Amino acid sequence: MYKDKVVFVTGAANGLGNAIAKEYAKLNAFVIAIDIVDTKFEENNIDFYKADLKSEDQIKNVFKDVVKKYGSVHVLINNGAISKFNKSIFDIELSEFDEVIAVNLRGSFICSKEFIKANKGEDYGRIINIASTRFNQNEAGWEAYGASKGGLISLTNTMAISLSETPITVNAISPGWIKVDDYELSEIDKKQHPSGRVGVPKDIVNACLFLTNKDNDFINGSNIIIDGGMTKKMIYIDDKWNL
Repeated sequence: MYKDKVVFVTGAANGLGNAIAKEYAKLNAFVIAIDIVDTKFEENNIDFYKADLKSEDQIKNVFKDVVKKYGSVHVLINNGAISKFNKSIFDIELSEFDEVIAVNLRGSFICSKEFIKANKGEDYGRIINIASTRFNQNEAGWEAYGASKGGLISLTNTMAISLSETPITVNAISPGWIKVDDYELSEIDKKQHPSGRVGVPKDIVNACLFLTNKDNDFINGSNIIIDGGMTKKMIYIDDKWNL
C-alpha cells in the first residue's frame, strides 16, 4: 500500500529513525531520510538529506526539493531528537535546555508546517510524532528532554483538531525502553517489564505502519504508549508491597 507514497523520516541516521526509514523502503515507498549526521543508504528508494532540525531554512529547502522531485509528501514521521541528554537541574544551562527544545519540539513543528503545505491536494496524509514515556514518568535530570516530549504530545493533540478539515491525521507514539544499540541486557532488565522483555525497534516500526495505514483514519489525536507495560507497573521501595 506504500508503493509510490513519499515518506519523510527525521533522525534517520541511527536507531529508530533508521529502522523506520528502511522498513518503509522495503514496502516500496519513496523515503526521504533527514539527519544532521551524514548517512549512506543502500536502498535506491531512500533519498538522504543532511539538515539541522533547528534550521527553518534548511528544512524548507528539503521540502521544496522533495516536492519538486516527487510532487507531494504523504507521511511525516517526526523522530529526530536529542535523545540522550540528561543533566542536573542545578547544572543545566539555559542554552542547553533551549537546544533540546529547539530540536525535539520546534524542529517537529517546522517539519509539520512544511508537510501540511506539501500534502495539499492529496486525499491521504499522516503525521506521527515520536514522543517518549518520559513525558509522564521520569528520572532526575531529564527536565529538558521530558519537557520536549510532553510538548510534542500537546502539539499532537492540537494539530489533530486544527487539521480536522484535511485528510491528515496526527498521532504520537511514546516508546519506553527500546534497545537500539548493541549492549548486554540483564535478566532484571528484561523481567522488570510486564511483557518480559525490553523493546526493539520493530515494536515502534509496527506501530508506525499501523497508524499510517490509509484505512486507519479514525485514529486521530492519540498517543500510543509502547513500553511493555512499564507505565502501568506500581513500584514500591518496601518489598512487602511488591505483590
